[in-house]
Amino acid sequence: MGLFGSSGIRAIADGDLASLVFRVGRVVGKLHGDVVIGRDTRASGPTLRQALLGGLLAAGAQVSDVGIVPTPTLALVAHGFKAGIVITASHNPPEYNGLKLLNPDGSSFGSVQQREIEEMLAADGPEGALSETLACDAYDGAVEQHIRRIVRDFPHMAGLKVALDCGGGAGSVITPRLLRELGCEVVELHCRPTGVFPRGSEPTEANLADLAHATMASGAALGIAHDGDADRMMAVDERGRFIPGDRLLVLLARYLRASDVVTVVDASMSVEEAGFRVRRTNVGDTWVSEELQNGGDFGGEPSGAWIFPQVSLCPDGIYAAAIVAALASKNRLSVLVDGVPSYPLVRGSVGSRGLNMALLEAALLALAPLTVSKTDGLRLGFADGWLLVRPSGTEPKIRLTAEALTPERARQLYESGLKALEQCREQKGVAA
Repeated sequence: MGLFGSSGIRAIADGDLASLVFRVGRVVGKLHGDVVIGRDTRASGPTLRQALLGGLLAAGAQVSDVGIVPTPTLALVAHGFKAGIVITASHNPPEYNGLKLLNPDGSSFGSVQQREIEEMLAADGPEGALSETLACDAYDGAVEQHIRRIVRDFPHMAGLKVALDCGGGAGSVITPRLLRELGCEVVELHCRPTGVFPRGSEPTEANLADLAHATMASGAALGIAHDGDADRMMAVDERGRFIPGDRLLVLLARYLRASDVVTVVDASMSVEEAGFRVRRTNVGDTWVSEELQNGGDFGGEPSGAWIFPQVSLCPDGIYAAAIVAALASKNRLSVLVDGVPSYPLVRGSVGSRGLNMALLEAALLALAPLTVSKTDGLRLGFADGWLLVRPSGTEPKIRLTAEALTPERARQLYESGLKALEQCREQKGVAA
């Protein structure tokens, strides 16, 4: 497994991470020279900022600092620089931190750029000493710049009540202001920046029970939630129901009147059924962003990362928040959600130790699928559903996803995948 995961570099925030951040800063400084940096609200952020700044300055780079901002805010600002770096671990718990490296178009550093950095780090010399003076230019007005860019695309929404849960993260500095500028009445929940997140940072259904309650209790038309760096956005409708990411993807694409949509291999088949031209990538917003460089109206993955190429190739949870608010200002969100097809879906994972991947492929193909995609693992298409079996990009696990027209068929496909895995493990003489 390389230095980069599916969305940047992440690790427990300790001395080893600070050393790595310094070295990455030195490499990026050598390669790009003019860099803008920012960070989310994590308590380890100031320490890692010093390490990053030290590495960049040691390489002779010119550095501007926007302070605490969401990743998509920095991505917008990065248009005027050679590269952008955000100190964040996104939706990971607060004890983690890391780096997201961004190009001027907002896209994450792609696979070629990542390999270049890894090779330069491997050949890099001793760490060296930090400069005594870690001075850089302050970049003021990044939040205002992002708000101005979003407001021009949306109508005024006077009187719309929105419950908003920023999770104590970087979205706290912009999304409440944006919604109020659009005319919304905002019911705030966890909208003060804090390094110790008051709920699980990932905006999953399990972590948004308080938002669902606040939405119903306040009579809000919807509830909106971000993760730690606000590159993600998920929502609940006026009834407090969590909106699954697959349905939200379709709603966002319809609002944009998109025709060409990029999404990941584990997104629902309902995306195709909604009438879009769909291109599928590896799991991870970096891959979606990279594919959007080849064209497309909209991209995203059901985890809540939504990319609007007309603005930036970085997932933008703040722009997405404005869209769902606009949708709720015209129609009841529950009615819109119920109008999107939904199919039974089963997800799970098993340990990958001892698996013979060549045997696994043969065992899965024996299920006689109608179509096979090897974009990320194996995605087997059947007349009434599909099965995806893929190695995790972050853990030593194999992830399984099955979707079908009926719950029984989805479970059957999932169990078929598990059985194939067990057979291959048994042939290697390793217990499941």
